[in-house]
Amino acid sequence: AQEVWAVLERSFFLRRSHSVEAMDQTEKAFQKQDAVFIGAKRLLGKKGKKAMRYWRNVGLGFVTPKEAKEGNYVDKKCPYTGNVSIRGKIVKGMCISTKMKRTIIIRRNYLHYIKKYHRFEKRHHNVAVHCSPCFDVKDGDIITAGQCRPLAKTVRFNVLKVEKNQIFGAARKQFALF
Repeated sequence: AQEVWAVLERSFFLRRSHSVEAMDQTEKAFQKQDAVFIGAKRLLGKKGKKAMRYWRNVGLGFVTPKEAKEGNYVDKKCPYTGNVSIRGKIVKGMCISTKMKRTIIIRRNYLHYIKKYHRFEKRHHNVAVHCSPCFDVKDGDIITAGQCRPLAKTVRFNVLKVEKNQIFGAARKQFALF
């Protein structure tokens, strides 16, 4: 049974050999972009042609990253290469956690006015944001995220821009307004 499975698996990858190099295969299921047809008929006779890649401009003045245009990753929830549109709010915050796969936590600081004392108090909210593989995010980076449809139970935003860390030391609880 294992020998038959190995033969089937080998023939499956031989049929799709031209696309395996084009896209990163890190999952058990075959990864491909929905908008790109990878049938073999179009590639006959065109040996040196670069693999096709779907990418788009999300608008609102955000530049499409070079990695999204030229990379090999497949992410259906990416605003640049996937099936997600940005609409609604644009928020900024500091990345405080990158422990999840393709999801980060950003901390949004704000001031709340207390009428009785005529003063402000510091408050914060943590927001889960989907992070496409085209961004290399570290803790302390300033993230600009755009609202999209719900991508998971708590994820409703998508990373659009990353400004590298300007704070030295532990940036987790530092209060800064953006």
